[in-house]
Amino acid sequence: MPVRKHSKSTMPRRLSHKDLDYTVTYSPRAAKSTDDFEPCSEVIGQQRAIEAIKLGLNVGSKGYNIFVTGLPGTGRTTTISHLLKQLEHAEPNLNDVCYVNSFKNVDRPRVLIFVAGEGKRFKKDMGYLVNSIRKAVPKIFLSEDYKDRHSRLVREFENRQKKLIGAFEEKLTKAGFVMVQLQSGAGVRNEIQPLIDEEPASLEHLERLSKDGKFPLARLDELRRSWDSLRREFDLTTIESKKLTGKLEEAIEKLNYSMVVPLVTDKVSLLKKRYPGESHVAYLEEVEEALLDDLDRYNEARPRRGEQEAPPYRKQEPFEEFSVNVVLDNSETGSVPIVIEKSPSYKNLCGSLERVVDRFGYWRTDFTRIHSGSLLKAAGGFLVMNALDILTEPGVWTFLKRSLRNGELEITGYDPFYMMAGAGIKPEPIPLAVKVVLIGDAHIYRLLWHHDEDFKKVFKVKAEFDTVMLYNQKNVREYYRFIRRIVDDEVLMPLDMSGMQAAVEYGRRLSGSRHKLSVRFTAVADIIREAAFCARSRGAKQVVRKDVEGAINSRRTRVNLIEDKIQEMFDNDTLMVSTSGTVIGQVNGLSVYDLGEYRFGRPTRITVNTSMGKAGVINIERDADLSGPLHNKGVGILAGYLRHMFAQDKPIVMSASISFEQSYSGVDGDSASSTEIYGILSSLTGVPIKQGIAVTGSVNQKGEIQPIGGVNEKIDGFFDVCKSRRLTGHQGVVIPHRNVRDLLLRPDVIEAVKAKKFHIYPVKTISEGIEVLTGVPGGKRLRSGQFTKGSMFAKTNDRLCELAKCLAQFSREVSEKNSDDKENGKATVARRKKNKSGRKKKQG
Repeated sequence: MPVRKHSKSTMPRRLSHKDLDYTVTYSPRAAKSTDDFEPCSEVIGQQRAIEAIKLGLNVGSKGYNIFVTGLPGTGRTTTISHLLKQLEHAEPNLNDVCYVNSFKNVDRPRVLIFVAGEGKRFKKDMGYLVNSIRKAVPKIFLSEDYKDRHSRLVREFENRQKKLIGAFEEKLTKAGFVMVQLQSGAGVRNEIQPLIDEEPASLEHLERLSKDGKFPLARLDELRRSWDSLRREFDLTTIESKKLTGKLEEAIEKLNYSMVVPLVTDKVSLLKKRYPGESHVAYLEEVEEALLDDLDRYNEARPRRGEQEAPPYRKQEPFEEFSVNVVLDNSETGSVPIVIEKSPSYKNLCGSLERVVDRFGYWRTDFTRIHSGSLLKAAGGFLVMNALDILTEPGVWTFLKRSLRNGELEITGYDPFYMMAGAGIKPEPIPLAVKVVLIGDAHIYRLLWHHDEDFKKVFKVKAEFDTVMLYNQKNVREYYRFIRRIVDDEVLMPLDMSGMQAAVEYGRRLSGSRHKLSVRFTAVADIIREAAFCARSRGAKQVVRKDVEGAINSRRTRVNLIEDKIQEMFDNDTLMVSTSGTVIGQVNGLSVYDLGEYRFGRPTRITVNTSMGKAGVINIERDADLSGPLHNKGVGILAGYLRHMFAQDKPIVMSASISFEQSYSGVDGDSASSTEIYGILSSLTGVPIKQGIAVTGSVNQKGEIQPIGGVNEKIDGFFDVCKSRRLTGHQGVVIPHRNVRDLLLRPDVIEAVKAKKFHIYPVKTISEGIEVLTGVPGGKRLRSGQFTKGSMFAKTNDRLCELAKCLAQFSREVSEKNSDDKENGKATVARRKKNKSGRKKKQG
């Protein structure tokens, strides 16, 4: 039988304070404060995003709009603004956009596009055209030439009417009749009556006389026949007279038209030459036709003496239909427009149709009340918006996609908060060329990419903003220049070198890695502002290291109320955690509390009980529905590791229950999987675990310790608990070896490590970690298949072998007992049958 070798110690090296020090020492020669650095104007640490944005901004093809992702505070909006301003643009090709009346379809206002500056001039020219014509036409009608022509026409038709009426009156006289005027209501009417004794008399009066015998009946009948004939001829004469009146009106209209046409045609022709575009000429032809179509408007335009005051509602102005509504005026825009829309409601982004109450109390709108939004104002340039804002505003996202996809803008009267519909108009769409930049996070981008088919067609460029950059002298110098810019922009007191170095150290801690610097410059700038306040409060002239550190501590104090409350619970033993002594099957795990604006770590007691059985690893948290999917996975992995290590030559007949004590709000993550393995090994072997050492780190099925997140918060949290109970010099934390590069601990923790009152053990394997916790080497598997003698693995394997044998022995004993019980049962039944048969014979 091969002899097992004794286990050699694999205890990992403890980290020294030098390993933990992340003090920034870089200081350019002769530099003493921020005054010795030039303020930075370019974007820092976002080269990948900058290249993507440049691609999107320079590719003019359809759909190359940009979606910018990244955490807030990384300078996304600032970067885009700087890039848009710094980008070398060609001469801007900008237009003016006007809406005018469509005389053939007033519900479809027509759009006119002009070169930048011409829209405003066209509006002015149209105003001059209309005003000059409305002033000139009345003068034409007051001219001697017009009066003379008008008088001749009137006299001609009056003479013709006189002849017509005179001929009829002559017939009346010859027939002994006369035309009289009788009162009829508010007016008078013409009536034909016979002359009796040279006095007109109505036929009704003569009928009454005839009945009384005072007027001959034959004479009455003769008068009736004459009256009927004359009445028919009177009606014909009246019709002819009205025809003459109508012809007179037509002749006057032709006269008016002939007098006004040259004026209108000449003036409109000048505008056609000035604006020769096809759509412009077509509109001006409609204007010319409308100006000549209704000449009565020139009389309405003149105010009448004694006219009553206008009612409170808006009265239609007779020449308003010739107005020009300039919805986009680029006459004073000297560069490519850059619009940052901070409130992209439907009205602000898409434009609107203003409604007014007409004289009848109805809501109305027309082409003069069309207003543009920021999408049109950015035409020919760039529009920057927040993605979440447009997604939460009703109707905006759909409208934006449609506009970008179709390359045209339709201004509608849609208003999600307007409960009453008004009379609708549908303006012609406006050709749209604009580059849209949306700023959002990666989650929103993924949702849109997977669930919105149009998104990938209209936003083809993704620009990802990083949260960190490499820690090197070049980037540290850029940090110093950034601090100078903040100081200059906000007129803060300067920072000396120690203050700037402390700010860079804060940036390193924000990054979560010793080899990185955070580019969340919003957070860094806030610390600089608060440090300047601290320096000003103590009457200093410069911000120094203690001001920056004081601002950092002050910020932590403002938001760590819950941390202090939990610490109180540890201090009074409401939360039970041991920081000294040894216990079998009990380990201090480490967890992180994330409050959003603040994260902190605290220890959690993890207990393990093992026994003979076949249940395997029992996750009590999962049974109570308090275990998340990642923690469930971690438990599955540790079970796989145990099988890999100890079940190659035998089955594992063990039940191990794992519990996070006093945990009532749920557990997730796999960072405690190595901790749980240590607890199982301790419970199986009976070797106690040091309670002064806490553990964090996930494990794979091969026993390798994997890096985890929140390592700094976890170490700081356990240190606070140990410190509140007294540092013994035997306390510390076991962490994954690959997390050493992430260590950016608080200064007081580093000082405790330096004084050897607190220790940090980086481990690579379960074997190394269990030795730190128990003092017993973990061991390894030899070629023989056995483990090194005296190691934790050997003890564990021996115990599992013992459990397997015990279970086998127990199973045999149970089987034999069951077999004996079965035989005894058969004998008992046979005796009962025999006794029953004997009793029957006696009775017989």
